[in-house]
Amino acid sequence: MDNSASRSNPTCTPVIEVEGLAKEYRVHDKPEGLAASVRSLFHRTSRVVEALRGVDLRVGRGEFVALLGPNGAGKTTFLKLLSGIITPSRGTARVLGHVPWVRENEFRRRFALVMGQRNQLWWDLPAAESFRLHREIYRIEPSRFTRVRDELVDLLGVRQLVLQPVRELSLGERMKLELVAALLHEPEVLFLDEPTIGLDVVAQHTIHAFLRHVQAERRVTVMLTTHYMKDVAALCERVVVITHGDILYDGSLADIVDRFTTHKIVTLDLDEVPSPARVARYGFPCEVRGPRVVLRVDRGRIAEVLPDILRDEGVRDVSVEDVPLEEIVAELFRSTRPRPVGAPAGASP
Repeated sequence: MDNSASRSNPTCTPVIEVEGLAKEYRVHDKPEGLAASVRSLFHRTSRVVEALRGVDLRVGRGEFVALLGPNGAGKTTFLKLLSGIITPSRGTARVLGHVPWVRENEFRRRFALVMGQRNQLWWDLPAAESFRLHREIYRIEPSRFTRVRDELVDLLGVRQLVLQPVRELSLGERMKLELVAALLHEPEVLFLDEPTIGLDVVAQHTIHAFLRHVQAERRVTVMLTTHYMKDVAALCERVVVITHGDILYDGSLADIVDRFTTHKIVTLDLDEVPSPARVARYGFPCEVRGPRVVLRVDRGRIAEVLPDILRDEGVRDVSVEDVPLEEIVAELFRSTRPRPVGAPAGASP
């Protein structure tokens, strides 16, 4: 586990404080076959699944934090704990000074949770009706409600959709209206669980721009889970990587590239498809795609290698890029193994 950046910016007021937070589930195994199923009625076998293992985390006011991890890593469980939907097996957490699972009304009015695969809007009614229901639930003063609603729907360009039944809308249109509903009461903390799942590029771009604006204007603290690295690159400066219920990395987006890669990607566009001898001359692992050659060059040797490459008269163009974030994060996921149940955090399996 990388603890070097496990604390939020000390100049920021802590909004989320988590210590030793863990969640365990006991699941029953159902054997195959009729006879085994009958036996299991009297002698059930079960095992403990640790969704989250002793997590420590601090998030400052106004931070936009990406929570990354493979399926089953504990990301959604973490958001459910911080929003008070479920209670932990052990550990403590405070969000805006409140213990989430106590579910105080004052706390409920100060945060919002948007889950990309769950709907908070009434399916058969226009979104405008759900908005009015939110106004009553959160007791929003009418003039304030109108002002905030109009601002949000205009930012997302969905004014023409609010009177249309939700069931008739596309996935992207529904998600935009879900975000409007979540922000009507002007929460100080926003939890987003895969808000762009299944959306096209245009819808993703619109939501990115909207979230950046809201976060900057209102200093909302945002925690985002996603499998799309474009979401992370567009929105987040801080990344928390969770695998097998543990925090593997907590630091800046820029630092994750520097710390977990040893090379850069150098792409050469040549005048013709290169021969094996010409490719071997570059002396680095490479991939040939027609007249294009992709090299993996040690980061410390870029300045030394590029002049030699450019002396090749057949090179028409050169680009140097960092390893794609998707590749770095995927390698982090593959490089970790689950810690044995009950082992202390940070213990090697």
